[in-house]
Amino acid sequence: MKDIDPISTEDLLEIPEVQRAISSINPELIERRQYDPPKCKVFENTHTILEDNDRFKFTIDREARKQLQGIINNKVQTISGQDAPGESFKERYCKKRNIGIVFSGGPAPGGHNVIAGLFDAAKKANPETILYGFLLGPDGIIENEAIEITGSRVDAYRNLGGFTMIKTGRTKIDSPRKMALSKETCKNLGLDALVIVGGDDSNTNAAFLAQEMIEDNIQVIGVPKTIDGDIQVRDADGNVLCAMSFGFHTAARAFAGSISNLCTDSSSDVKYWHICKVMGRVASHLALEVALQTHANMTLIGEDLCDYIDTKRIENAIEAGDVDYNAYGMTLRHLSRVICDGIVQRAAVGKNYGVVVIPEGILEFINEIQIFIIKLNTIIAEYNETHDTDFHTDFPTLEDKLEYLRRLARLSREDSSFSIWNTRDDDLFNDVPDFFQEGLLMERDSHGNFQFSQVKTEAVLMGLVKDYLNILKENGTYKIGIKKSYYRKILEKGGLDPNYFGPILFKNYNDAEFLLIRPSIISVKTLKQVLEQAEVISEEEAVPVPIEKIFHTSVPKFKTQIHFYGYDGRGNDPTRFDCNYTYNLGMTVFSLIANGATGQMAAIRNLEKDFSAWEPLGIPIAPLMHLEERKGKLALVLEKSIVDVNSASFRVVKRLRENWLAALPGDDNYRRPGPIRFAGKSEEDRPITLVLNSLDKSSQ
Repeated sequence: MKDIDPISTEDLLEIPEVQRAISSINPELIERRQYDPPKCKVFENTHTILEDNDRFKFTIDREARKQLQGIINNKVQTISGQDAPGESFKERYCKKRNIGIVFSGGPAPGGHNVIAGLFDAAKKANPETILYGFLLGPDGIIENEAIEITGSRVDAYRNLGGFTMIKTGRTKIDSPRKMALSKETCKNLGLDALVIVGGDDSNTNAAFLAQEMIEDNIQVIGVPKTIDGDIQVRDADGNVLCAMSFGFHTAARAFAGSISNLCTDSSSDVKYWHICKVMGRVASHLALEVALQTHANMTLIGEDLCDYIDTKRIENAIEAGDVDYNAYGMTLRHLSRVICDGIVQRAAVGKNYGVVVIPEGILEFINEIQIFIIKLNTIIAEYNETHDTDFHTDFPTLEDKLEYLRRLARLSREDSSFSIWNTRDDDLFNDVPDFFQEGLLMERDSHGNFQFSQVKTEAVLMGLVKDYLNILKENGTYKIGIKKSYYRKILEKGGLDPNYFGPILFKNYNDAEFLLIRPSIISVKTLKQVLEQAEVISEEEAVPVPIEKIFHTSVPKFKTQIHFYGYDGRGNDPTRFDCNYTYNLGMTVFSLIANGATGQMAAIRNLEKDFSAWEPLGIPIAPLMHLEERKGKLALVLEKSIVDVNSASFRVVKRLRENWLAALPGDDNYRRPGPIRFAGKSEEDRPITLVLNSLDKSSQ
């Protein structure tokens, strides 16, 4: 056969089919960019107006009233349509504006559509309005680094994930100098309004900026963003005003898709336990949604651990005439036992594999760890303040840090009034693995918080799990169940009577589909001893090959694969839900600006319902703020929302735990959420947690 000379690379790249195949513009991208999200009914009107709603009340923090006097009395503002406004209103609503927008904190799918919704609404009201995007987060405001956002730029990023259009950053405008520079930037650009898209800290910044800029007539509007789902706003009576921040649904679906694939893989090669850590430092919303999406075998919910009470320890303490305070709240050791119990139960029915989902902040809900974190946070903050230096710079190695703690422990012996770190603390801390000690002593984040995402939470737990499983293996508790039909086949093939050997080898031979080797048989040596005692073989004879094979099959090997889900999910292209949600948030932002609001957070009410029931509104930020410890000091911040253990979504997960553990013969109960698709009619329209919680309310 004659050799054919290959096409040159240059000519290959000129072929249209090759160009289409390697182009960064693909059909999915084109379809995304062309998608036009539906608009809430109120935005079908030519204009909108705001109405103060006195139905919603808040319990206001005294310090918030003191520091945010200009916006503390803001009300919840509902948005109504207005098709035939008066000339003065129309002139005010449609005037040319300069609006700045900034992304703050980590990316969340849907941010570009906030810009798109704001841009479209602003340009519809007045084509001469200019929208500026501050680059690289709040640093862009401080340093006056901004670009004009044009129609072509917006069109290039419609319905796409990330914050690529203007980037993001984590700088906080939290000092008089930064505040002064920010005000100067806004004045130089002639801004009428500034929009801050971010999480709890960013919206806290928005409140203080709104207060500072009142006299400059610059409006400030916040937008709730975080994949963790921990911005959920309720009034004092529990009425839901904002059920979920944007980006949560996409991240949860992205994580669920990957974890579902692991469920499929795990049940295919039946030899690995996949340990999946998902983002969620303070709250376990993502883990809860992933559990509902995938039916993973075990999902730990941090908020559930707080309510744990060890009744046995309480009873023992009462009998001893004592009080055991450690009986309230889950300990790290007991949590590892809970995981081991599930692993042992599944192994007993031949399933020595599975999937465990852990929120990254699980350790924050463990009493003993939380005490360590609080004490170490205080020690580090006090050291920095007292010495006007940095703890981590002065004590660069782990040993340096441990030596400093030892000095504090010695000080507690010499001075009884010094109690922040005593010898008992030091002894307990020295029992913690080195890598975890290092994690607990690592540098805090910019808010002074412990960085749970940097700690190998799964390694801490799995280390304890493996240790305890070895103990259970040695005492004969942890064994792989042998299918009865398989046992019979192996023995019959070897010329042995299964019914004769069955009662000798197994503790449940007569009444189980999966047979468990007797606890006393933990090695070939003990197996031989049992057979000798039953007078099946003599001391000189070897264990029959088929029986030894059955024994080895029953010995479990605990193999794990570790996974972390965080950055991949927050960079995902948004679901249709997040596309629609964020586009309407952007339009809500403009409605608030056009009607003169400031110090408000743009939100959509009734997200848990069908799109036709969505209600855009403005929520006052200042009344949501309360004092919380940050960097060792009390500061006003927006409160994070954790999982409500009385919610329908959590109660459903708790009720179905045993079903999803599937520690029974037969198939697993995994759910396949499928990939995030932008096309097709089967795409779910909202998070499952919201669906369940809304059904619970509607049945009351």
